[in-house]
Amino acid sequence: MGAVKYSLVVPVYCNEDSIGELIEAVGRLDRALDGGLEAVFVVDGSPDRSYERLDAALPGSGLNAQLIALSRNFGSFSAVREGLAASRGDYMAMMAADLQEPEELILAFFRALANEPIDVALGVRTGRDDPPAARMAATLFWWLYRRFVQPDVPPGGIDVFACNRAFRDHLLEMRETNTSLVGQIVWLGFRRKLIPYRRLPRRHGTSAWSFSRKLKYLLDSLFAFSDFPIRALTWAGAAGLAISIVLALIVLVAKMTGAIDVPGYAATVLTIIFFAALNSFGLGIIGSYTWRAYENTKGRPQAAVLRAKSYAPDGDRRLEPALTDARMGVVE
Repeated sequence: MGAVKYSLVVPVYCNEDSIGELIEAVGRLDRALDGGLEAVFVVDGSPDRSYERLDAALPGSGLNAQLIALSRNFGSFSAVREGLAASRGDYMAMMAADLQEPEELILAFFRALANEPIDVALGVRTGRDDPPAARMAATLFWWLYRRFVQPDVPPGGIDVFACNRAFRDHLLEMRETNTSLVGQIVWLGFRRKLIPYRRLPRRHGTSAWSFSRKLKYLLDSLFAFSDFPIRALTWAGAAGLAISIVLALIVLVAKMTGAIDVPGYAATVLTIIFFAALNSFGLGIIGSYTWRAYENTKGRPQAAVLRAKSYAPDGDRRLEPALTDARMGVVE
């Protein structure tokens, strides 16, 4: 068995029916990579027998593998992070246990990372075999995500990715909760490559990616990576103040010309309109300060270093020792 160069992280949840096919697929990938693959299976509190079936099958599979069981269902993103933290390869990729990502995509990930000047590869769907309603919902979801959260996200979104050690280390430094792994990947930047693929039909079970989970994911992404709600409230308050001034002039003119003869009407209307708009505007300002305090509690690094070099007096250049291999995943 060769040295570990590649790590494949596989989050597992309610996939007991596909365990046999999953191990066969990982075995084919291992052979295609000349035995340099490590498989990291992370069972995310699955209520079925996924863990037991993996535990029984892995010893005789011939794979270099890790099997991790989380104490409960934390979600696929948390499972992926745990798998990345345990990975020992120079390059890491993730693959869903439902076998909807073609094996060629994982190989393309690793080849791109090993042979091209990139740090992260993103799998981008070129099409969906989902029912029409699911396709429309997915299209709407990612349009909203690109429009209000992160415009740099590919139109079809991101389902799977691969990265080198440098990117992995920076990603794991971001320890915030109620956030989006996709958002963190896009936020980090680095040198990236989009690799198109067409997702395969699901052969076993049903997706646990329900509407409520999608909605929570969108809201977590919105509040973690965008101040749009606060800006919308601020602009609504500013617009309300402008409208209240116009309406105040109209009511005042109507009062002076006798068009309004109800005692106290003008004062009541002007007071309600003005202070309601002022309240919205004030909440927007307070929200802006709250947003900045929230940003400071996340603990994200202010910048992510791609690489650092030093130059010797004789003109030779080299990477700083602290940034070779473990930090960078590449050596020049």
